[in-house]
Amino acid sequence: MIDPKKIEQFANQVVDAMPASVKTFADNAEEKFKTVLQNKLAQLDVVSREEFDIQTQVLARTRAKLEALESELAEIKASLAKNDQG
Repeated sequence: MIDPKKIEQFANQVVDAMPASVKTFADNAEEKFKTVLQNKLAQLDVVSREEFDIQTQVLARTRAKLEALESELAEIKASLAKNDQG
């Protein structure tokens, strides 16, 4: 899931970029911003980088297995065709 520390860092950067006159509202705005951001991110269908990397590895292994099976199937078909002819 999304790291709450990163959300807090992002919220702090937004608050720090605010002009001084607006900073009087910063505490309240920061909490509201965090809440809204967390709610919106929770609505997205996203995965963590770790999960993405794991799925990438799974896909690579699956692809390799598929290629091996396709090659084996081609050899079996060739062998059967050769036996049918001879």
